[in-house]
Amino acid sequence: MRPRLPNRICHWRAVLVELRLSYFVIMIVFDASTLILMAKTELLTSFLAGTEMQVAVPGEVERECCGGKKTLDALTIQKALEGSRIRVMAVKNHKLVAKLQADFSLGKGEAEAIALAMKEKAQLLGIDDKNGINAAKLLGIPFTTAVGILVRSREKGLVDLGDALAKVTALAEYGRYKNSIIEDARQKMEMRK
Repeated sequence: MRPRLPNRICHWRAVLVELRLSYFVIMIVFDASTLILMAKTELLTSFLAGTEMQVAVPGEVERECCGGKKTLDALTIQKALEGSRIRVMAVKNHKLVAKLQADFSLGKGEAEAIALAMKEKAQLLGIDDKNGINAAKLLGIPFTTAVGILVRSREKGLVDLGDALAKVTALAEYGRYKNSIIEDARQKMEMRK
């Protein structure tokens, strides 16, 4: 039989367990598609400045975004990585990544982003890939897109109306969005004058 601990020690042990359980990091994990779209439309820098969430990407997403590229969007993302605004995290569960790729017809970056979001219990997954969005829906992972981030940035007052409308036009050009998604975003942003 185990010796009984004094009440005072039991109390502090319970407090420590409660603190450990209540502590969690609010995190958003990004896929390359969303990061690149945000960088191309000059939304990434203002988003990173205005969020308190920890922002993370898996290694494959870093490679897809920056691997030897010298485009403006790649350099913008690289600067955020070097400034520690975006953290690169390793995904060690290669079996899960391979299963996600096979089950949902995903690229390695999308699969790693989803696996990282699952492992870290991220509050949000930023993904613009159609198959990745479908996987997130089926797996119950909360997600957003570059358009969703733009609308939310406008709601929070991080982007004024003129800039927001210019950015949604750029997203329509660079992204693969249905016209209805772009028009819905325009209407939502225009409602907040």
